[in-house]
Amino acid sequence: MPTKTQIYQIKITLQGCKPPIWRRIKVRGDTPLNKLHDIIQIVMGWTNSHLHQFIVGEAYFGVPDLYYDDDLPMSDETRFKLSRITTNEGSAFTYEYDFGDSWQHELLVEEIMPPGEGVKYPVCVAGERACPPEDVGSIWGYEEFLEAIQDPDHPEHKDYLEWIGGEFDPEAFDLEGVNTALRRLRRGRYRWTTGYREY
Repeated sequence: MPTKTQIYQIKITLQGCKPPIWRRIKVRGDTPLNKLHDIIQIVMGWTNSHLHQFIVGEAYFGVPDLYYDDDLPMSDETRFKLSRITTNEGSAFTYEYDFGDSWQHELLVEEIMPPGEGVKYPVCVAGERACPPEDVGSIWGYEEFLEAIQDPDHPEHKDYLEWIGGEFDPEAFDLEGVNTALRRLRRGRYRWTTGYREY
């Protein structure tokens, strides 16, 4: 009798943010890294508008034909499944998004378990705080952005609010909305509003 695919519980933490911005997901171990990228984009709140890579020890996984540095070996992420790059609880690796702003995410494998009866994966089970806006200018730019929108006397208050569309709540996180988007992704019905691919 074939062994069922194991489920990985992973905590994704955006590095450098205080208080922390994080998500906890459960995903199949046979998920290819390019699909894991899509999942991370959705649960964090990014829009798939920039390049990315996974860093596991000294190995790099991403999209080789779009990568700008030929001196750094880049393995094709479509050929590697999650269970191939890590099999240990407590292990961690890095997901980097937007090489300009360099958003570094720690992916910590908290638990590896059998699939739940009747559960469809991937699923997000918890999280806190909103993702920074795209192109805000890294952690430091995000801190400046928050300072400006929260202070009506800040010289850039009006410009930042106009840029973000009128309001931004750094404490907001919509778990139900995230899981609705993951269901659409699972069914092949999720459409990126921007970025390199559409579904």
